[in-house]
Amino acid sequence: QVQLVESGGGLVQAGGSLRLSCGFSGRTFSNYRMGWFRQAPGKEREFVARITYDGARTYYTDSVKGRFTISRDNAKNTVYLQMNSLKPEDTAVYYCVASVIYLSDSPASYPYWGQGTQVTVSS
Repeated sequence: QVQLVESGGGLVQAGGSLRLSCGFSGRTFSNYRMGWFRQAPGKEREFVARITYDGARTYYTDSVKGRFTISRDNAKNTVYLQMNSLKPEDTAVYYCVASVIYLSDSPASYPYWGQGTQVTVSS
């Protein structure tokens, strides 16, 4: 069974940076497409970014393009989300997700989820 464990969240001022990490275990990491979602209070879960199994391609929601970077290290079974120029509207619980196949960027398309890590951006 796939297990995902996020780390790296915290409190940061607007304009600052954070790097989230997600450790993967239970299956062969390089077979999985990885991604990040987030959920702000009172809002639905929102797709943030995803990366192909080999790291060759990345995709982002428009609101984070140019500020966030997703990457992976298949030797370390870890996926990262580097977040720069953070804004108060980035405040949310961030979830790491995994899937063998790509269907869409909806939450239902990802069968494996981490427990989430809180990111709070103060103004």
